Amino acid sequence: MYCFQCQETSRNEGCTVVGICGKDDEVARLQDLLVYVLKGLAVVAAKAQDIGQDVQAEALYIAHSLFSTITNVNFDAEIFIARIADAQKVRDHLRVRFTSAFEEQNGHAYQGDWPDAVTWSSADVAVMKEKAQTVGVMSERNEDIRSLKELLTYGLKGIAAYADHADVLSQQDEDVFNFLIEGLAMTVKDNPSVDELLGAVMKAGETTVKAMALLDRANTDRYGHPEPTAVNIGAKNRPGILISGHDLKDLEELLEQTQGTGIDVYSHGEMLPANSYPFFKKFDHFVGNYGGAWHDQTKDFEAFNGVILLTTNCLVPPNDSYKDRLFTTGAVGFPEIPHIVDRKNGAKKDFSALIERARTCAPPTSLEEGTVMSGFARQTVLSVADKVIDAVKGGQIKKFVVMAGCDGRQQTRDYYTNLAQALPQDTVILTAGCAKYRYNKLDLGNIGGIPRVLDAGQCNDSYSLVVVANALKEAFGLENINDLPIAYDISWYEQKAVSVLLALLYLGVKGIRLGPTLPAFLSPNVAKVLVEMFGIQTIGTVEQDLAEIMAG
Repeated sequence: MYCFQCQETSRNEGCTVVGICGKDDEVARLQDLLVYVLKGLAVVAAKAQDIGQDVQAEALYIAHSLFSTITNVNFDAEIFIARIADAQKVRDHLRVRFTSAFEEQNGHAYQGDWPDAVTWSSADVAVMKEKAQTVGVMSERNEDIRSLKELLTYGLKGIAAYADHADVLSQQDEDVFNFLIEGLAMTVKDNPSVDELLGAVMKAGETTVKAMALLDRANTDRYGHPEPTAVNIGAKNRPGILISGHDLKDLEELLEQTQGTGIDVYSHGEMLPANSYPFFKKFDHFVGNYGGAWHDQTKDFEAFNGVILLTTNCLVPPNDSYKDRLFTTGAVGFPEIPHIVDRKNGAKKDFSALIERARTCAPPTSLEEGTVMSGFARQTVLSVADKVIDAVKGGQIKKFVVMAGCDGRQQTRDYYTNLAQALPQDTVILTAGCAKYRYNKLDLGNIGGIPRVLDAGQCNDSYSLVVVANALKEAFGLENINDLPIAYDISWYEQKAVSVLLALLYLGVKGIRLGPTLPAFLSPNVAKVLVEMFGIQTIGTVEQDLAEIMAG
């Protein structure tokens, strides 16, 4: 295997024996092969689009399948074997449909050459595994082209996740689907130039903004706009179900099915912001958030005592002590862990197995007491925009620091806690994603009633931060977003964070600090281009960065 798609990759170079995330060599290679077949599907879909065929179903299939290859989503080799076989069928069916329509329209058979990603096919597992050894990251020998292809692919994986979430809530965007096809097909184009790939990377940033806006609309149309909410972080004395991940539709159906059962439901990790949506507040048995960021889950899940449901990333390979209380659903999978199947024909997911298991469990062990604030998405912040602007003009707020993104296991991520504590009292932290767990339980106070940590929500809710920044730019009559008193100190871990980074670059944001390290998949030359074009830099010491943040 060779995998360097996440921030924690071995030695910041690449995992070659087993992933730091826990996936083994077999799963890593099978994921490579699935992505390879999906690239072939994208090539055929692009051709089909050219002659006017509808390929939205295939684009959605690509989105869901790519989502399963994101870090910490699926560790089950059998699932990937089945998905590879199915993806070949989807690809080949579309190719037959395309060639038939092409001949009908043009009066002759299609004469174009297909790349190997389109023509390779086998239902034999041994052949699949052999092929998987030839299509991984290192199959592209040119380091810079490889770097740009992987940067584009990881951006597409993030877009796929957002598109998949939105589709669950019946929201789709043709532009997003079209770029999933266009971008993925670009990665198998013969001899693409650096400029072509850089253009596609920037378009991935543009499409990420559209995908985040789509998901924002899907969430707020169904669940209302998040409201500032003090979320309970203590434990109750009834059996519980802990829901982790990002999928709000799963939470909705779980809450409906657990009403009146005597079972409490808690959010975990990136589900914390769900507590601030008006829709979910009507469920009295949705009692708060339990635990912290994804990398603490083995400790959190052990202490919880009840049932755990993983709806999306991030899953850590589970300990035996709670395996019998763990369930997966959606794109998530792990060997021998029960999986709640997807919805069919408009029916809801069936969570009865979780409920029955939860009845037999002890209440959660209390880890902490008190509350944590959430719910400062775009509508909330814009509703007090005048107050914020007056505070900036009056000097009460000197700087906003965007500390959004992902958390992770590395000790160096204490940097974000230390920076939050070191920031002067006239600064406000804007955050989204699980990066907030590094500082959201600190008592950092407020400025004239404005909390010094404004949590917009999940990683996809970084869109709210974009809207707020653009609104402030207009309010101050500025032409350039970089003239705002905003510094960007972003932490990253997986591919959704990559797509958010590309979105910021597309929007013209410069001077972003990215940490704890720059991505291993950036070749020296590609990294140099990003530094020269956008001023991207890695984090330094708290003292150095604090001085630069406040001086900028």
